Amino acid sequence: MAGHSKFKNIMHRKGAQDAKRAKKFTRLIKELAVAARGGTDPDANPRLRTALSAARAANMPKDNIERILKKAEGGDGDNYDEIRYEGYGPGGVALIVEALTDNRNRTASEVRATFSKYGGNLGETGSVSFMFDRVGQIIYPADAADADAMFEAALEAGADNAESDDQQHEILTGIEDFNTVRDSLEGQFGAPEEAGLTWKPQNDTPVNEDQAATLMKLLNALDDLDDVQSVASNFDIDDEIMAKLAG
Repeated sequence: MAGHSKFKNIMHRKGAQDAKRAKKFTRLIKELAVAARGGTDPDANPRLRTALSAARAANMPKDNIERILKKAEGGDGDNYDEIRYEGYGPGGVALIVEALTDNRNRTASEVRATFSKYGGNLGETGSVSFMFDRVGQIIYPADAADADAMFEAALEAGADNAESDDQQHEILTGIEDFNTVRDSLEGQFGAPEEAGLTWKPQNDTPVNEDQAATLMKLLNALDDLDDVQSVASNFDIDDEIMAKLAG
């Protein structure tokens, strides 16, 4: 879930629960199945390479991964459609929801109902994505390296930027450079905590406390939907308000 980085960290800490772990595995399995449709050789399939890296970073058992690849090789892989929903949440915050589904009608109905329940509105495809850049994002915990070492390694590998705080390092890349940068950093610092393509907002939309409370409910409800793979947003919530909501 993209948005204010402090919120991402709060969500990550809460995400240690088993339910979140199971959800993450389900998402990774779906992404592997879709990526493998483009071929099961990771050297010739950048999307599969990214999916495999994410699966390994999440400590997915090797047997699970091999089973998915074998099914894909035999033409027996699960069929999922990729769908992107765009819309607005409380306070005019822009939202991009990406889903993988075997039932488009069910997913559309669930996403629409969730937006409506928490004061949001679904728009047409393209209605908010112009406010975001599609980029590669690599996340390392703060103790993986000091900020200067990470910054230098990231730029040397071809990243566009690297920012660090007391909890994490965030490295951003162009889509075409993502695999190269990730592989280079992985060679130096080990597997990242997270790595993948994401929607990075060009500008943030500030929201007040009431709007923030409803927005968090909307984001969490969307994130809990079975078919949803990721949710990106351009919200900016004051740290004090976020601390209150998290408490």
